Amino acid sequence: MNKYGKTEILQKMEEEGVEFIRLQFTDMFGGFKNIAVPASRLMKVLENNCTIDCASLDGFANGAEEYLYLKPDLDTFAILPWRPQNGKVARFLCDICREDGSEYEFSPRWILKKSLEKAAAMGYAFQVNPECEFFLFHTDDNGLATTLTHEKAGYLDTSPVDLGENTRRDIILTLEKMGYEIESSHHEIAPAQHEIDFSFEDALGTADKLMTFKMTVRTIAKRYGLHATFMPKPRKEINGSGMHLNMRLIKDGKNVFTDENGEISRAGEAFIAGIFQHISGMTAILNPLVNSYKRLVPGFEAPSDVTWSHMQRNALIRVCRKRNGSVDLELRSPDAASNPYLAFALCLEAGLYGIQKGLEAPAELKEDIRKMSCEEKQERGIQTLPENLGKALEAMHQDPLLRDVLGEAYVSVYGRAKREEWKSYLAQVTEWEISQYLYRM
Repeated sequence: MNKYGKTEILQKMEEEGVEFIRLQFTDMFGGFKNIAVPASRLMKVLENNCTIDCASLDGFANGAEEYLYLKPDLDTFAILPWRPQNGKVARFLCDICREDGSEYEFSPRWILKKSLEKAAAMGYAFQVNPECEFFLFHTDDNGLATTLTHEKAGYLDTSPVDLGENTRRDIILTLEKMGYEIESSHHEIAPAQHEIDFSFEDALGTADKLMTFKMTVRTIAKRYGLHATFMPKPRKEINGSGMHLNMRLIKDGKNVFTDENGEISRAGEAFIAGIFQHISGMTAILNPLVNSYKRLVPGFEAPSDVTWSHMQRNALIRVCRKRNGSVDLELRSPDAASNPYLAFALCLEAGLYGIQKGLEAPAELKEDIRKMSCEEKQERGIQTLPENLGKALEAMHQDPLLRDVLGEAYVSVYGRAKREEWKSYLAQVTEWEISQYLYRM
């Protein structure tokens, strides 16, 4: 059942005094874009007649197609609480389509919807719950971002040590005004690092909320004179920020990851095996930045090896038994720089591939992998994640499942742009290189 219809939206905008409408969409790299139109153009919006010039949007221009149409999802209508009370601003999240109404294949939201429809045809519904970590850093005298903080707080600390508590509170109150269900929030391990957790919801609704969540966090932080960043590894000496992805697969009202004894089911293990088989290529999407791989190194909390476990927090996938007897799977490698629509689609399709093919997961890791040598890992056949963006991109191009889910053209355009990013990074001379070699060579 739809949350909003055209009549309800018209009435709501008139009652609230909405003056502007933002039409928001996500580009292929996970960037949040929008155009703003006055409320007087609402009927044009609702008739899908608002266009964007995609010639200047990286990855969107496709041959002769310069203009695309924004198709608002009426259920995503919301009034932005941080905008002025006089002359309020509302928004819609939009699908992208051509003039004839057909879906645009470079739209990440359409890619996820297509995967969810495929799962639904098999009787499955996919629910996710991301754990988003971010840093709150000081800004300089010009209001520009820094990586500085006076905070010394650690995991689950409270005020006055946790200097970001008030900011985090206002972020949550703002999200709740927009209809979010927030499970919890807390200070994370590193100084100035925070986490806010959602409730489980269908994958499309969660991806939509994640995009709005990141915008909201940055907006409220700026009010406090802080800079919020989801950069995976802004400082080398501390833990980076991830987006742990908790997953459930529902069929006939039951979580298929759970067997009759409340343990992980055969289907759950096959889902893990499917993700493991494709994780190298998926990493180019789940960890899309050069900086992402500074987080995925041994010695910190993020996983660098392909393992699963009930107890070991450094495992790539952790099996979480709930008090109600249900089992969830937590994928711990993604970071919030990833495009959530693509990340969710790939996790779902890779897992379903494992179930369809009856794949077997490797043996559970029961010891601390940080105490194992490289030789021990090799003897046990433990795979490692790609160690940089270049290797992840190579794996992505070699994986037929990714080309099928994302589309050949999408993989080609995305890969070309990311290879340029990787080449640009390789051409840099870093401070580490100067300090190591300048006086010795």
